[in-house]
Amino acid sequence: MNANGFCGVEKEYIRKHHLHEPKENQCSSFLVKHIRAPVHLVWSLVRQFDQPQKYKPFISRCIVQGDLEIGSLREVDVKSGLPATTSTERLELLDDEEHILSVRIVGGDHRLRNYSSVISVHPEVIDGRPGTLVLESFVVDVPEGNTKDETCYFVEALINCNLKSLADVSERLAVQDRTEPIDQV
Repeated sequence: MNANGFCGVEKEYIRKHHLHEPKENQCSSFLVKHIRAPVHLVWSLVRQFDQPQKYKPFISRCIVQGDLEIGSLREVDVKSGLPATTSTERLELLDDEEHILSVRIVGGDHRLRNYSSVISVHPEVIDGRPGTLVLESFVVDVPEGNTKDETCYFVEALINCNLKSLADVSERLAVQDRTEPIDQV
């Protein structure tokens, strides 16, 4: 996807945090999700590098080696039904001020080589209530025997499932939290 279909604020976030420079044998894309829950709540789920299964439906288990810091590794077990069983991932960036998380896949039993992703969360108002704009981008090698379009379609489908689940979990928590409306200016 390119930035042409987005509003000014989304384009600025993409320009600032989500521009990858794919090589000839790679594909890259970014996805957007608007969530009816406050940014602090959404970020509290996203930032949990050690517990991605809280909202990522394809992860059954996660084990982190060492403290939660830049360079930390996690080993995730993937639920059956996907062409993968495990993934080893390194925390590249965790910025609690800007609400940005970046992860790089460094090993595992799957076809996603040189995969790197960035997810950022930003406050917005949706129907007069606190909401969150979530952007996720990635770059990955195109596996032999696949096209760039096929590879991007596959990864986008996984990310869309994760973002839908993030929205579902966040919005359920927000309803329990009874977030008050924001006065519109």
